[in-house]
Amino acid sequence: MKKITLLAVMICCSLVSNNLQAQEYWDKIKAEKSTLEIDKGYLNLSTKSFQIKLLKSSQTVAALSPVTDKTFDFTPGDRLSIRDKDGLYHLGDINFRIKEANGAWKNYSSAAKRASVKELPVSGTTLAAADLSNAFPAGTPFTVKRYYENKNGELVMRFEITNNSSAAVEIGALGIPMVFNNILEGKSLDDTHAQNVFFDPYIGKDAGYLEVKRLSGHGPALLLLPEENMPFEAYRPLLDDATPRSIVFEGFHEWMPLSKAYAENEWKSAEQWNTATSLTLAPGASKNFSLKFVLVDEIKDIQKTLIEKERPVAIGIPGYVLPQDVDGQLFLQYKKAVKSFKIEPEGALTIEAKRKNEKGYFQYKVNGKKWGRARLTVTYEDGLQQTINYKVIKSEKDVVADFGHFSTTAQWFNEKNDPFHRNPSVISYDYETKKQVSQDSRVWIAGLSDEGGAGGWLGAIMKQLIEPNKEEIDKLQQFVDKTLWGGIQYNTADTLKYGVKKSVFYYEPTLMPEGTYSKDINYKTWAAWDKKGSDDPGRSYNYPHVAAAHWTMYRLARYHKGLVTNHTWDWYLKNAYETSIAMTTLAPYYAQFGQMEGTVFLLILKDLKTEGYTEMANNLEAKMKARADHWRTLNYPFGSEMPWDSTGQEEVYMWSDYFGYNDKAKITLDAILAYMPTMPNWAYNGNARRYWDFLYGGKLSRVERQIHHYGSALNAIPVLEQFRKTPDDFHLLKVGYGGLLGGISNITEDGFGPSAFHSYPETLRIDYLSGDYGSGFFGYAVNTATFITNEKDLGWLAFGGNLKEKGDEVEVAITTAAKSKVFIGAKKIWLTLDAGTFQKVSYNTKTEAITITLDPKTAYTPDAYLRIDQDVKLPYEKVRGAYKIALKTKAIQIKL
Repeated sequence: MKKITLLAVMICCSLVSNNLQAQEYWDKIKAEKSTLEIDKGYLNLSTKSFQIKLLKSSQTVAALSPVTDKTFDFTPGDRLSIRDKDGLYHLGDINFRIKEANGAWKNYSSAAKRASVKELPVSGTTLAAADLSNAFPAGTPFTVKRYYENKNGELVMRFEITNNSSAAVEIGALGIPMVFNNILEGKSLDDTHAQNVFFDPYIGKDAGYLEVKRLSGHGPALLLLPEENMPFEAYRPLLDDATPRSIVFEGFHEWMPLSKAYAENEWKSAEQWNTATSLTLAPGASKNFSLKFVLVDEIKDIQKTLIEKERPVAIGIPGYVLPQDVDGQLFLQYKKAVKSFKIEPEGALTIEAKRKNEKGYFQYKVNGKKWGRARLTVTYEDGLQQTINYKVIKSEKDVVADFGHFSTTAQWFNEKNDPFHRNPSVISYDYETKKQVSQDSRVWIAGLSDEGGAGGWLGAIMKQLIEPNKEEIDKLQQFVDKTLWGGIQYNTADTLKYGVKKSVFYYEPTLMPEGTYSKDINYKTWAAWDKKGSDDPGRSYNYPHVAAAHWTMYRLARYHKGLVTNHTWDWYLKNAYETSIAMTTLAPYYAQFGQMEGTVFLLILKDLKTEGYTEMANNLEAKMKARADHWRTLNYPFGSEMPWDSTGQEEVYMWSDYFGYNDKAKITLDAILAYMPTMPNWAYNGNARRYWDFLYGGKLSRVERQIHHYGSALNAIPVLEQFRKTPDDFHLLKVGYGGLLGGISNITEDGFGPSAFHSYPETLRIDYLSGDYGSGFFGYAVNTATFITNEKDLGWLAFGGNLKEKGDEVEVAITTAAKSKVFIGAKKIWLTLDAGTFQKVSYNTKTEAITITLDPKTAYTPDAYLRIDQDVKLPYEKVRGAYKIALKTKAIQIKL
C-alpha cells in the first residue's frame, strides 16, 4: 500500500475545492503589508517552566516553549512571517466592547491596526510590560497595560485596564485571544503530531481553564488558569481573524470573563453556558485581569495539577449526561467548603449531600428531573463560583426507544415510484421543517449512502441490536431486501457484486423527467454527483455501514426467535463478510485508512470464527492484517481522506490491538486522548474533536467545533477497550464514558438524532439535519456497557447502573438500554450477553463471588447466551462459546 501523506489524501474533490479556497486566502494574507515589525527583534524571557519570546514592537508572544523541549512552540510561531498583518491575532492581544452613558457599544482590539507599543520599565516579578495605547484609536477612554510576570516561578499574563474618561464606562465584553498552533495547513501527519496542538475549554467561570495538548498526546501539556478577575464566562470564535478556516484550521477563540454585550446582541437567541456579566469602571478606576500558564507532565495529570494549584475540581459520575433513572454522583474538591448551590432551570436537578471522604472530596447525589440542559452553580465559602453544565436525558432505554420509533416513522420513506428507488428506507430528515430530505445539493444526503445519507438507516438498524422491536425490524427487513441489497449495494454476479455506491440519488437532469429536481436547490456544485459518480463503489467509508446492517440482522436472526424472518442468519453473516472483503478489492485506495465503524469488521471476524467459517475467517483476517501491517510502518497510522481526522483511530486501534501491535495501539490511543477531554461540561466531556462535518452533513454549514459528532461515540470504543485492559486508569473510564453517553446526548425529546450540536455561542443548539448521526449511534450500540470500579480516591462507582453497598456486597442495578454488558474492574471480568438482559449484578468484596440476575424471557428471546472472558464453569450447555441459559417467566439468579 502507498504511504499515507497529506498530499496523497487530498484527492477528494471536496478537499481540493476547500483547500484551493484556503490557499487563495493565504495568498491574500501574504500579499498584505507587514505591520507587526518583526525586524525590530525580540525579547527573550524565561520562568522555571517556559521560555518566552516576545516581539519588541507589539510585545505579543512570538514563541512559547517548555524548558524541557525548547524546540517545541505552543504558538503558531512557524507562521509569524506570514501572520504579521493587521487583524491577525497573537497571544497577548486583547479585545473589549465598551459603552459610555447612553451610548452604543464600541469594539476595540489590539490586533486591528498594529503600532509599536510603549515599553514600560520592569522590576520585581515583572518580566516585560507595555502600554498598549498606540494599538487603539485616538480618543479611546481606556488605557490598557500588559504585564508578563514570574510569580512564584510561574508565568502570568496580566492586563490592567484604567478608565481615563470623566464618566463611568461599562465593559460589556472582554476577551483574551487564545492563539495556539492548531493550523495544520501544508503539513504531513508526522509534522502535525510533532508540532501542533488542539485546545479544549472548560467554560466553568472561576473554576474554568483551557487545556492545550499536542496532537500526539504526549506531554507536557499546557494549562491556562484564572489568576485574577478572569472567570471563564464564554468562549468566542474569532471569526474576524483572516487566517483561513477550513479542514486544516478550526479557528481561534478567546477566553471571555465578560460577555454581556454579546449575549444581549449577537448571541441573544442562544442559551449561554453561563449568565453573562459586564463591569462598570468609575472615572480613574483600574481593574486587573490575569491568566496563569501551567505545564502538566501528561494529560491524565490535569486533574492532579488543578488540585495542586488549589483550583476547584469536579468529577461527575457517570459524567454530565445524566439519564433520569440514574443516581448520579458529584465529587467536589477545593480548599474551601461549598456555601450554596443554584440550579437553572429551577427543578431541573436535585442535589443531596452525602459525605466528605478521607481523600478530601465532598460527595453529592445528583438526579436529573427535567429533560434538557441544566446548569449547576457551586458557590464556595470564599465567593468563588464554579458552573457545571449537565444534559438531562430520559432513561437510556427510553431515549433509544424514541430514536427507533422516530427513525422508522417520521424518517420512513416509502414514496411510490421514486425515480431513485429509495423506497422503502429511513431517509435523512430536517428537524426544522419537520420534513424528509429527498433532495439536497450534496446528493449523498438524500442518496442513502456516505455517512451523511446512510446515517438514518444505519442508526435505525443499530438500534435493533440493543433494543429490538419486531415492528421496526419488519420494516427494516423490507429496506434490506428492496433498497439496500441491489440498490445501495450491487447484488449482481459480476465484478461489482457487494460493492457499495456513493449515492443512489444523483443529479443528471438529462436522464430524468422534467421537474425531477427542485429549482430552489443549487445543483451547480462539486457535491452534485452525476449518475456515474454516484454509482462509484470506490469509497471505502461506505462499506462499514452496509456491513454493520448485515451483521446486525445476523445477530438478531441467530440469537432470537422470530424477529428476523426474510432470510436465515447465515445469509446475513455471509453478506457481512462479502461486504468486508469487497471494501478491500473495490475500494483499495481508501481502505488503507482506518474506517469509521471499522470495529464492525473485527466483530464480523469473531462471529465467523464462532460459527466455524474457518476459510472466510482466515481470508478476512488476512485482508485486515495487510492493512494493519501497513499501519505498523507509519509513525502515526490513522490518516483518512482528510488531512487530519478523528475517526480512523477507532479501527486502527482495534486491529493493532488484535494483532498485538501494542506500540501502534498506544500511539493511537495517546492521540485520541489528546483530542478527547474530560471536564465538567456535558458538551466537552468525552467530545472527540471534529470541526468540518457540518459542511458535509449539516444544515447550518460552517467550520465549527462540533459537539458530540459521531467521533465521540466511535472514539469511545478504543478508550473503553483499553480501560478493560488497565482498569486502574480511571482517566480512560471518564473519557470513554463521556464519549459513549455523548453519543446519545443530542437525541431530542421526541427521538430525532441530529448530526451534532453547534458550539458557537450564537447558536448552542442541535443541527437540524440528521446527516451522519448513524455512525455515532453505531458507536453507542456496540460499546454500551456497565462498568463497576473501585476508584482509589472515590470508592465504589458504577457507570451505567445504580450502585448500593450492603456490607460486603456491592450491588448494581443495570440502567443501560442494552443491559447486555458488564465489566467488574476488581476482577477484570467481562460479562456479555448475545441475547437476554442483565437486571442486576452483585459482587462480594470479601469472597469475590459474583451473582448475576437475568430478566425474564420474552416472546422473541426465550434464551440468554452468556459469554465470560475468564475460565468460569457454569452448569449450562455451551453453544458457540456462550452459555445457553433458558430464561423463565421470572428473573433468575446465577452465581459465578
